Amino acid sequence: MAITFDQIKERFHAEQKARANKPFLRREDLPLNYESITPQWLSAVLAHKSPGAAVVSHTLGPPDEGTSSRRIISLVWNDAGQKAGLPRRIFCKGTLSLESRYLLGMNEGVQAEVNFYNLVRPGLNIIAPEPLFARYDPVSLNSIIILNDMTGEVEFGRVDMELTFDNAKSQMRQLANMHGRYYRSPELKTTLAPFSSWEKFFTVTAEEAGFADACVRGFSQAKAVIPPRLFQREAEVWPATLKCVARHHDLPRTFIHSDVHLKNWYITRTGEMGLNDWQCCSKGNWSRDVSYCISTALAPEKRRMWERELLGHYLDCLAAAGGERIAFEDAWILYRQQFFAALAWWTGTLGQPPDAPLMQPAPTSMEFIRRMATAIDDHEALDSF
Repeated sequence: MAITFDQIKERFHAEQKARANKPFLRREDLPLNYESITPQWLSAVLAHKSPGAAVVSHTLGPPDEGTSSRRIISLVWNDAGQKAGLPRRIFCKGTLSLESRYLLGMNEGVQAEVNFYNLVRPGLNIIAPEPLFARYDPVSLNSIIILNDMTGEVEFGRVDMELTFDNAKSQMRQLANMHGRYYRSPELKTTLAPFSSWEKFFTVTAEEAGFADACVRGFSQAKAVIPPRLFQREAEVWPATLKCVARHHDLPRTFIHSDVHLKNWYITRTGEMGLNDWQCCSKGNWSRDVSYCISTALAPEKRRMWERELLGHYLDCLAAAGGERIAFEDAWILYRQQFFAALAWWTGTLGQPPDAPLMQPAPTSMEFIRRMATAIDDHEALDSF
């Protein structure tokens, strides 16, 4: 049974009380907030392999609150740290706020991202951030992840970013390399044992965390950007969403990112695509990622021109990366069916209660809903089951 909101709140306040006025100095310590971070703690987590290196001082960047609490920190190192080439700017994200633990605690998103960086990332041949430090407390659900700050090094995804065909093919290659690595692998029950199935992750989020009601509200709120033919069949959309999630019970499993919208990608200087923000990663079928990626990364006009070739490219890359050879028409059916749970991630975001933490700006949600709803309508996906 998933942890409850009341339990999360109780544990949060217990941690705050137990750690109040105590300095954070060791790697094992998890700061209560960014203001409680000390140079000694930063030295412990970032310089443990560089004898003599120490952070002299640090400066916090502006707060950035959403699903998680994010902050850029600038560091000043002593001579040993400078000679070791230790990072001068780091990007941190974590569940330091009670709101973050509500959003990511029940569905195990807290531990999913930490476990990704510690257990999975080292074995993947993909473009994704390399962790400097990642830790969580399984009781309090406090967590922090530290990465190199890539500002100025890459172009981060934006809802209005226009990808080239080569960019989109790069997305397919990254996903295929990840999916192929764990496709029907015995490691799904060993290395990846800590990760939830996609069905469990979705069900807990929808039912126990109350996201299902938000999805229904958000669909109605987005009427202006949903094709009229689809909106007229509104009553069929949530049942189709549950069907598309249930399909994962019987489909081949691999490791999936499961939140591959455009804002979670970045473009490197070579034009290749990188993927970040792994708090929804789980074990499921490849089609979740591919359908979600193509339908949010591309405006409908480009998607219509490129999607069949992109899916074919993905299938070729998947087979080359260790997956099986999947017939295109079989893959095309899954591609059509998996739009629905992707759409739910954004109707649910749009339909959050007014007093809930802002997960994404409304215009972002509306644009992604427009793209995915148009894809559902284009492909008559409600009839694909």
